[in-house]
Amino acid sequence: MTAMTRNVSLPNVSERTRALLTRLNIYYAGLGLLALVNLYLLVHIAFVWRAASGQNAAAVEQQTVAMRAAQIATKPLQGLDAKLTKATADADQFYEQRLPSADSEVVGELGVLAKKQGVNLTRVQYAPSTVMAGSAGELTQLRMDASASGDYRPLMLFINSLERDKMFFLIRGVTLTGEQGGTVGLRLGLVTYLRTPTGSERVEKSVLAPSGDVAAESGSPAAGGTSR
Repeated sequence: MTAMTRNVSLPNVSERTRALLTRLNIYYAGLGLLALVNLYLLVHIAFVWRAASGQNAAAVEQQTVAMRAAQIATKPLQGLDAKLTKATADADQFYEQRLPSADSEVVGELGVLAKKQGVNLTRVQYAPSTVMAGSAGELTQLRMDASASGDYRPLMLFINSLERDKMFFLIRGVTLTGEQGGTVGLRLGLVTYLRTPTGSERVEKSVLAPSGDVAAESGSPAAGGTSR
């Protein structure tokens, strides 16, 4: 009887298999497989899009940083034309108001300052040299080596007055040369610049000797005496 049961069940299994393997079932199986493939592709595209978005954001941020750096670098150049115009006007004003046009003005100013502070200028040596020759801003540098004597306080006031004077004086150095009976001797290294006289200015004859070495005589402004 068992053999007969087996023989009966085998045809039933074959029929069920044939039913499952119909064209419609195969079609549905293909659709399911295609849906799985599409789902995989969508997930893969989502990961790729996310990675691309992150890279784009990083690129945009990098370009933004570069643009800000360029803006900061160009900020000092903004309004450069106006700045150059103002700087030129300031330089012209400095030349006209603080730089002498003749060496006699320098000698006279030193004498006035020395007399005002009660300091005796015993010797002043001048050494002129041309600066920026051939240009519109050509100047003559006037280096001075001066010897002064007097009480300590008047000498300090004299040095301070040189630094604060309307005429431009640059103090290169101060050396103590001696002290006797309360009188202090100093050696001063000074520099100023002579500009080219304008058409409205009268060019005075130089009071400097050809050698550039002038020992101030008693009674002259440079010696702290009475100006005539």
